[in-house]
Amino acid sequence: MGNLLKVLTCTELEQGPNFFLDFENAQPTEGEHEVWNQVNSVLQDSESILTGLQAYKGAGQEIRDAIQNPNDMSLQERAWNSVCPLVIKLKKFYSFSLRLEDALKSLLESLTCPPLTPTQHLEREQALAKQFAEILHFTLRFDELKMRIPAIQNDFSYYRRTISRNRINNMNLDIENEVNNEMANRMSLFYAEATPMLKTLSTATTNFVTENKTLPLENTTDCLSTMASVCKVMLETPEYSSRFSSEDTLLFCMRVMVGVIILYDHVHPNGAFTKSSKIDMKGCIKVLKDQPADNVEGLLNALKFTTKHLNDESTPKNIRTMLQ
Repeated sequence: MGNLLKVLTCTELEQGPNFFLDFENAQPTEGEHEVWNQVNSVLQDSESILTGLQAYKGAGQEIRDAIQNPNDMSLQERAWNSVCPLVIKLKKFYSFSLRLEDALKSLLESLTCPPLTPTQHLEREQALAKQFAEILHFTLRFDELKMRIPAIQNDFSYYRRTISRNRINNMNLDIENEVNNEMANRMSLFYAEATPMLKTLSTATTNFVTENKTLPLENTTDCLSTMASVCKVMLETPEYSSRFSSEDTLLFCMRVMVGVIILYDHVHPNGAFTKSSKIDMKGCIKVLKDQPADNVEGLLNALKFTTKHLNDESTPKNIRTMLQ
């Protein structure tokens, strides 16, 4: 394919440079290896996390039986023994979000540090840009699955109620060594979010900007807006989208585009939707709406419900109308 990253000269757009990035084949250069290896050690566990979440069945029936028969200790024990392994699984998912947060911060440090511009970083560190995209892709997939599993919050609420009542006598409470009260509080806040992984990344990105006071905000927001342009151009240009060997890469691009828009909207003081935004929101939404509805319903909902500035007065009416 020649250079993995090629500048597209789109003179009709005033949104800054647009790129084609080969998300399928980018490999780390010598200078990227240290960060790439660190992030890869996290990403290699992402599929097993998604598989575990997809297989999550919940203990709804056992919990209902226990609640309806409060004096039947065998049913109480059955519910408790069903919930405990699920709570261990939920802790594993939550712990992975903390690892993902650290990985994101490492990538942001690499892709925004002076003297290179974000555009130059993306040109020279394509493998790290690909990992950044993979984190966003995982995040939206995780949250899409989580939203379809109400059992998670029901199971965890039952666990916390049971622990706090401490009414189960002679039962194995060793789980408190695994999930103590402080951990349970943090997990509860995490799972209370409609999109917990996205919330984790948004907070991590905002904290990254706050903690790096000497780093201009634009270094971070330009990195995000450039990534949005990368994905938009690939999706709307058959010449480029046809290069991918798998149709899954198109869905990958859509998820990444939506993910960076949401991060940008949380980090930039004015958000992603204003006329002054460096992201062509009208173009991005149009690209999504041109796809099969089943592929994009969750992504359009993510733009509607997890962004920060969509309902601001500064958001043009036509943008709001497109997302209704």
